[in-house]
Amino acid sequence: MRLLPSGTFHESYRSDHALWQWRTGFTRVALAAAAVALVGLLPSYSSGYVLGVANVLGYTILSALGVQLLIGYCGQVTLGHAAFIAVGAYGTGIGILQYGLPYPVALAVGALLAGGWSVLFGLPSARTKGFYLIMTTMAAQFVTVDFVIAQYVSQIGGRGVAFSLPPGTIRMGTLVVDTERETYYLMLILVALCTAGVINLFRTRIGRAWIAIRDNDVAAEALGVNIFRYKLLAFFVAGVLGGIAGGFWVSANYGLTPEDYTLAWSLWLVGVILIGGVGSVHGVFFGAAFLTVILEVLKALVFTLADAYPMLNDRFLFVKEMAFGVAIIGFLLYQPRGLAYRWQQIKTYFKLWPFGY
Repeated sequence: MRLLPSGTFHESYRSDHALWQWRTGFTRVALAAAAVALVGLLPSYSSGYVLGVANVLGYTILSALGVQLLIGYCGQVTLGHAAFIAVGAYGTGIGILQYGLPYPVALAVGALLAGGWSVLFGLPSARTKGFYLIMTTMAAQFVTVDFVIAQYVSQIGGRGVAFSLPPGTIRMGTLVVDTERETYYLMLILVALCTAGVINLFRTRIGRAWIAIRDNDVAAEALGVNIFRYKLLAFFVAGVLGGIAGGFWVSANYGLTPEDYTLAWSLWLVGVILIGGVGSVHGVFFGAAFLTVILEVLKALVFTLADAYPMLNDRFLFVKEMAFGVAIIGFLLYQPRGLAYRWQQIKTYFKLWPFGY
């Protein structure tokens, strides 16, 4: 079947679950990958700001993938994902500085530590749901960042609460990641690998079990799904994704401080998937792009008005939080399924045109 002229339909189970639903799917993804790769070749005088924003966008995507997995695909509400990102970041940084590990090895170690730490706080999910699970994940945020990391982990090596990595520390073989351009390409690799891994994981038996738990955990258990085991597996994979995000932020920021992993960042990540669309990998990209662009627009607006209203320079943080809250309320009222659902409607319209949807 070469064309799908009146919507998407399939004649076999294999085609229904194929990664590329139509022949142009791979071509479009390849063109998009080539376009984002070419962004890194912008002239040096214009690439600094663009690549810096792109790296923040990539960090947001990596951070929100784990939140989407837990909330959108397994139905486990979390408000403490920044804690696992912090574990991955400190595991990677200390592995490099204290033990001399190569960056890829330290990144893997930090990701596994974050996954294991996430499982520890996922244990109460066997007995708690809803509001009680939210409080459990918030406890993970406070215990991990404010107590364990701030008081103990960050003191390893006598560096104090906040410490930086010397230039040239982040190495991948003979390549030293010390510029925005090199960090950008590292981000693209990590985002591509994590996204491909998550998408394919959702197409397996594990992914179907998570979705069954999300939709109706009692029915899933009656059908033979081990609820406890699959919930813990979801927390582990989400923690690993968070650890990878934290390890990447070490290479982009060349510094570590507990202030980068507050409860506000956990709430921001939940807002990313609410705006982008719960239960959609595309929603992670849409939500991260929307909030990142809005933040940059606000920065430009504040700097423009700063001459007339100097007080705005000191109050940008409050403007940012206000805009975040307004965006969440607006989407919950007028687009509760997120930008991914709207994108799907647009695609369906053009597939079925000139017929009505």
